[in-house]
Amino acid sequence: MLIYLLRRLLLAASVMLVAVSLLFCLVFLVPGDPASVALGPRASEAQKQALRVTMGLDQPAPVQIGRFLARVVRGDLGEDVLTHRPVAQLIARALPNTLVLALCAIGWAMALGIPLGCWAALRQNSWADRIIGVLSISVIALPAFVVAIYALLIFSVTLKWFPAIGAGHRGDVASQLHALVLPSLTVALGWIGYLSRLVRASMLEVLKENHIRTFRAFGMPDRLIALRYALPIAVVPVVSVLGVGIGSLLSGAVLTEIVFARPGLGKLAFDSVISRNFPVVMGTVVVTSGLYVLANLIADVINTCLDPRVRQEL
Repeated sequence: MLIYLLRRLLLAASVMLVAVSLLFCLVFLVPGDPASVALGPRASEAQKQALRVTMGLDQPAPVQIGRFLARVVRGDLGEDVLTHRPVAQLIARALPNTLVLALCAIGWAMALGIPLGCWAALRQNSWADRIIGVLSISVIALPAFVVAIYALLIFSVTLKWFPAIGAGHRGDVASQLHALVLPSLTVALGWIGYLSRLVRASMLEVLKENHIRTFRAFGMPDRLIALRYALPIAVVPVVSVLGVGIGSLLSGAVLTEIVFARPGLGKLAFDSVISRNFPVVMGTVVVTSGLYVLANLIADVINTCLDPRVRQEL
């Protein structure tokens, strides 16, 4: 197990190195000059050039990438060109809101998607199975930003059940939870449908295994077999999919934060891209990539704990 974890950590570090290097190049291909943004339109060309030298933008791309990676290793993500505040400080303020939104979305997806998939598998080809299948495919096909806009119009503007913008009042937990319900359900809706279909397919495969037939031959109730023996194996693909799909989930959270004006990492990245604030953009990219790699690592570790077959292959 220790060797497996070391291999996964080495692979995660390699993925982070490649991802940050590629994204660094992509960000600097975007039109716009950070020096012009920082100094404003009235700055002279000499002032802009001096700031470019200070920011290291006059160096070749490989040198810039090397310096940036060296700063990241030290925990230095640079300085905001507009406010001159540390990027790490800005991200530290925005990251908790995004993490809470993503974790609540995962919670909704697992709490609703897994039981629906299990129920559909136990009632294969019934009306309940068909209805769950149609609804699941329908919500999977809906883009997150479309769901967010219509949820905002229906439940916030028309019905006034939830606040339209913001993350609730600071220090008021009830207000923050109230403001979190609609955005988290918006992000989770597509994943609820996807997990229900995945759990249904996995559950049907597990129910055909020989050990399940043995339990049935001994007269064990189907519900006990499904919950105690079949479901723990059937949810293994769910953990893997959530680990790999954390990038898609975070992108849905970004769009949702923009629609609901939540002060999260996605809103920070969006505003930084619009203003060509490259240090903040790169900082958010590094943190998002790190979350993606960490989620995959956690998913692999959980899989080794849930599925004995994976442990035997280590």
